[in-house]
Amino acid sequence: MSTSKESRLKAKGWRTGSVRDFLGLSKEEAAYVELRHQLAKTLRDHRQRQHLTQVGAAKLLKSSQSRVAKMEAGDATVSLDLMFKSLFKLGVSPTTLARAVGRCA
Repeated sequence: MSTSKESRLKAKGWRTGSVRDFLGLSKEEAAYVELRHQLAKTLRDHRQRQHLTQVGAAKLLKSSQSRVAKMEAGDATVSLDLMFKSLFKLGVSPTTLARAVGRCA
């Protein structure tokens, strides 16, 4: 958030903070949430760069469109194992994946 927007909100009585503070997450829990978010974002971005719909990606992954949507949303019912396998199946390189995970720090 920009500092000017933050200033305007504070002037109106709003408080700002991090998601970690708001949800009361530990450092480890926050890192896990950020990891899921980065993997989901990488999956969606890569799918879109390949001009695939969620249905098209689901066919490649031998899955369903709803499962792809859950992966892209970082849904907790989707295992990290499935996320990594799906990313590799869609052609994401280990280097690209390492960069995505590195953004979590």
